[in-house]
Amino acid sequence: MAEKEKQDYRVEMGSPPRSPRMSAGGPATSTTSNPIFPILSYCGASILMTVTNKYVLSGYDFNLNFFLLCVQSVVCVMTIQACKSLNIITYRDFKMDEARKWFPVSVLLILMIYTSSKALQYLSIPVYTIFKNLTIILIAYGEVLWFGGSVTGMALFSFGLMVLSSVVAAWADITAAIANYGHDASETAVALSTLNAGYMWMLVNCLSSAAYVLGMRKRIKLTNFKDFDTMYYNNLLSIPILFVCSLFLEDWSGSNITKNFPLEYRNALIWAILISGLSTVFISYTSAWCVRVTSSTTYSMVGALNKLPIALSGLVFFNAPVTFTSVTAITIGFVSGLVYALAKVKQGKDKASALPTTNIPMSASSQSMRDGFKS
Repeated sequence: MAEKEKQDYRVEMGSPPRSPRMSAGGPATSTTSNPIFPILSYCGASILMTVTNKYVLSGYDFNLNFFLLCVQSVVCVMTIQACKSLNIITYRDFKMDEARKWFPVSVLLILMIYTSSKALQYLSIPVYTIFKNLTIILIAYGEVLWFGGSVTGMALFSFGLMVLSSVVAAWADITAAIANYGHDASETAVALSTLNAGYMWMLVNCLSSAAYVLGMRKRIKLTNFKDFDTMYYNNLLSIPILFVCSLFLEDWSGSNITKNFPLEYRNALIWAILISGLSTVFISYTSAWCVRVTSSTTYSMVGALNKLPIALSGLVFFNAPVTFTSVTAITIGFVSGLVYALAKVKQGKDKASALPTTNIPMSASSQSMRDGFKS
């Protein structure tokens, strides 16, 4: 889940130089160099993780969120360690000094992914995806305050669309709840209270996500971490905290375990948890693959366009209400992400043309992705 959250707020600017062969090893083939395969893989990984998390969190009264996140982190660390052993990826070895520097970021990460899991538990995937866009606004103005960033008129317009899509999505949710349970006042009250809980968790998640992204940006300057370094330390440092939180804050009685893992669905839930952990690695790998075989501009467009199939997956797999208002909210949210991506690409090109250089501009996240695959 952590990597999915991270990818949501990465916007690439400029075009990184393309490598004639996969730096993970071996010459490029027609499959690995064709942009359509990494793009579809990245979109598929994003949808897979969102759907599996929603399936676990909302399917059968699941309430062991810390346990879920802990298992995902363990699976992620084991997988990237195996990939490192096979020379598929590379990242630095664990050092206590670097762990101390990175620990505050891992705490923010835990807050982010926990609140994200709670919000996804109470809200439908389309509404969750739309509201996640609001974090972009917080990050953008955080960069203005602390990193000397700027917000263009086009970006400001996209922010307006993001807010509008969130309002429309909330209105669609509320009207659907009233329409479905309007005949019973008590059921309507329960449905609305569930939505309100989801909105509150979503608000905390937006704030914690912005704090995580901005805090990580500051800490990266101290540690010079690349993408897979970040992934390794984030998940490794999260495991003991998540384990302790699950052990002491969650109900491990026999009845609650049976409730969370009913016998008839137990195997399916376990597989979904494992797959969600593997998908975090897959998201990171496929995003790096996208940057390597396409331009960063293309990657940023893919990130914006990817919001649509993720939102639609909620309509397809979880019977989220399909109304004119909900479809309108998804459309506005999709357009807002696309406009924001275009605004950032245009801003990046303007900066590049204003600065004379012989090198092709590359964002820090693009460079870190490429470096992570160097053997």
